[in-house]
Amino acid sequence: MTFQIPIAFDHSYRLPLAENHRFPMEKYELLPQQLLLEGTCETSAFFTPKKTTLEQVLRVHDNNYVERLCNLELSQSEIRSIGFPLSEDLVQREFLIAGGTVMGAEKALTEGIAMNIAGGTHHAFPDRGEAFCLLNDQAIAAQHLLDSEQAKKILILDLDVHQGNGTAVIFKDNSRVFTCSVHGAKNYPFRKEKSDWDLPLEDQCSDATYIHELKTLLPELFEKVQPDFVFYLCGVDVLGTDKLGRLGLSIEGCKHRDELVLSFCKTNGIPVQCSMGGGYSKEMKIIIEAHANTYRIAKSLFT
Repeated sequence: MTFQIPIAFDHSYRLPLAENHRFPMEKYELLPQQLLLEGTCETSAFFTPKKTTLEQVLRVHDNNYVERLCNLELSQSEIRSIGFPLSEDLVQREFLIAGGTVMGAEKALTEGIAMNIAGGTHHAFPDRGEAFCLLNDQAIAAQHLLDSEQAKKILILDLDVHQGNGTAVIFKDNSRVFTCSVHGAKNYPFRKEKSDWDLPLEDQCSDATYIHELKTLLPELFEKVQPDFVFYLCGVDVLGTDKLGRLGLSIEGCKHRDELVLSFCKTNGIPVQCSMGGGYSKEMKIIIEAHANTYRIAKSLFT
């Protein structure tokens, strides 16, 4: 039987939202359908995640915040900052997505790579959520690998167009997790936090400039960090068509980005977990095509 890259997915990833909501929630149903339709993966590749445990969540998030979140007691101001209407279904969804990343990380240790159809909730801070992020899935999974002694030095490589501000704060005093964020200099968040390595890029950054910067960054970064595990946040809001991004990448440029990162992990024998992150282009087919490319590249390299 052909090796299938493990992919975390559950139908509850798609949370019902108002028709005019700007978050493209339907991509969580359409992306798996596209991957199956084109033969990039088989049904057996998908695994249903279990919810991350409260204990795992509290290793990176404050007890007071998590308790108020679970009891649906966040203030209206906090709910506005998150951008989703607060509900029990939303909270359970967050625990499930984080669980998919935790389970995916463990699968990547033996399989070399694993994916999560959702995740990349890098704007979740220890004590609050922001910008569609409530619980920081890759931070929770990274801390789990350290706590269970399955990894010693972790690199979180965040190539979403928005800086991974929550992740930077969570691990600012943790020398075993190195945070690197490549993002739009003038994009949200307008007040940036300090990652271990930040690379801000100017508006309308082209494919050529982006790829040059990434080719320069990767060998220096991996040599400096010497990670034994990588979490890759591969948001496709770097596209020039993105409504919430300010960079100028083409679909091919975004695909080349994924190829560089994943081939670097593969060549160096470093297991990698991928969370999908953002993507807000007006046309859904562009979002799906860009996300699907990440899986196509992974298949070409790891199977």
